[in-house]
Formats: sequence, structure tokens, C-alpha cells
Amino acid sequence: MKFAETSYFFEQKRWYQLLKIKKTEQIQLDYSDTTSLIEPTDIDLKDKKFVTVGLVALDQYGNLAAGTSTGGMTNKKFGRVGDASIIGAGTYANNKTCAVSFTGHGEFFIRSLVAYDVSALMEYKGLSLVDAAHEVVIKKLVTVGGEGGLIAIDTKGNITMPFNSGGTYRGFMKSDGTKDILIYK
Repeated sequence: MKFAETSYFFEQKRWYQLLKIKKTEQIQLDYSDTTSLIEPTDIDLKDKKFVTVGLVALDQYGNLAAGTSTGGMTNKKFGRVGDASIIGAGTYANNKTCAVSFTGHGEFFIRSLVAYDVSALMEYKGLSLVDAAHEVVIKKLVTVGGEGGLIAIDTKGNITMPFNSGGTYRGFMKSDGTKDILIYK
């Protein structure tokens, strides 16, 4: 593979975000409203891009899989371990119920094991995928102060993508060609 130049990994708008937010000792998610953190003369907010990628899949044999990348938090603490690497927090798959991938405030996902929670609500309470995801994202996370959303698929191929933030890039495509791409509610 060809190596990229160091400049490839630099984004001016993310640099401005870091410089401004470091003064406040807060964190900022990549998809939250960052208007107050960015130099408006240098950045077109319509051109924002987001770095967390989540995926879920159901194969022809009924196997479920989930994966989550991470990296969309500005001013995270040195040594922070995010939720994506902790099975049950930001990512979870169970062939009995569903596959789930979260994005957002990872600390809240870790404390509450939200990805596992969706599956557990389906398995133990008999909730549908939509109802279980809504319970966790819209009720539980909001109650504890967490911001984020998920993409999930169940054993029958039902998909849900709820979130409690201003917006999140999400989409799906099924084997029959059905697809949708969304950002806002």
C-alpha cells in the first residue's frame, strides 16, 4: 500500500474545534452543533463530515454481525478507551435477537451497556427491535444525559436507526434493492 502524506490526516476545521474546546475542558461529539467552536469565515458548515462508522448485517444463513469504528470526539482525555471496543457497549450482535452499532457519548454507552440492552430487551421482555431501540436511545440514554444513536437489524431483516441528537448520517440497503439514506429526523 502507498503511504499517505501527513497532511492528508489534517483538517483545518477539526483543528479549530480542538483549539477552541481545549479552553473549556469539555468534549464535543463530531455530529453535535459545532457552530460556536468553529471559525465561521474558514468553514462551510454544510461541508461537515463525520468519522464514526457503524454497520450491521444479516446474512443468508441468519447470522448477525455488527461493527463500529470510532474517533468523532474532540478534546477526549488522554488514555480514553471508547465504547466501540467494548462488546455490549457500542457494538453487539446475538443471532437470537439483533445486531447493533452505536455512535455518540461512549462513556454513557459503556456505563449502561446500551448495545447489549437492546438485545436483552428483545430476548427477555419480548420487545420488537424498534421498541427496544427506542427504549434505550430515546428513554434510557436521555435520562442519563447521553447523546447518540444506533443502527440495528433483527433476525427477520427489520432495521431501525433512532437517535437523540440533532442528526446522524445513516442508511441501509437490503438484498431486494430497498435502500434509504438519511441525516435528520
